[in-house]
Amino acid sequence: MATKKASGDEAEAASPKKGDAARVARKTAGRWLSAQREAAGLTQAEVAEQVGLRYYTFVSQVEGGYGRVPSEHFESWAKALGHDPYAFTKVLLSHYDPDVFRLLFPDEAPARRTMAAKAK
Repeated sequence: MATKKASGDEAEAASPKKGDAARVARKTAGRWLSAQREAAGLTQAEVAEQVGLRYYTFVSQVEGGYGRVPSEHFESWAKALGHDPYAFTKVLLSHYDPDVFRLLFPDEAPARRTMAAKAK
């Protein structure tokens, strides 16, 4: 029985893609944001209004992991969800830009999963 050698395209498809980790991190951050919004008793439309967005669908995209909160809006999102802006930013930074997070907070980088709990 002959075995088929994988072509370059098939081998590449089998290995993780470069953006996979970022996509997973956005989805994780989105789930956390959704939980925070629900805990605050807000709808996506209410968050959008409070942070000055024209369309609530952006909140939906962020919560679904298809987008991210722009850094210039971290503070307004934190306040809308009833969070301290510093702690809120640390949580999002740990997901959105783990390399920068690790450089800024080297003692906390391995505990990224617990950051969401601390930010509450």
